[in-house]
Amino acid sequence: MAYDEGLAERIRARLGADPAISEKRMFGGLAFLHEGNMAVGVIGDELMVRVGPDATGAALDRPGARAFDFTGRPMRGWVVVASSALSEDEALDAWIEEGDSFAASLPPK
Repeated sequence: MAYDEGLAERIRARLGADPAISEKRMFGGLAFLHEGNMAVGVIGDELMVRVGPDATGAALDRPGARAFDFTGRPMRGWVVVASSALSEDEALDAWIEEGDSFAASLPPK
């Protein structure tokens, strides 16, 4: 599955040159990792975000978000955000910040 390179570029622009951030092809898309822990990624034209188990309910209440169900079983602590909810830079920024903050809270891999 191809991923939206435009969305990936928007993410790169926001994460900047942070040396803690790396990229890795995963799930047929592109993942952005903070010290080895996945923070956000792009699958198709959608954004996947690692929000953590405690924040999943609140994240699912936000526009365009749904449970990340890649294998037929929803993954706790992860959401997918529809591209239609990412047209505004402020919305994308908020999701990236949430995913990066959660990943940064985990021990480095």
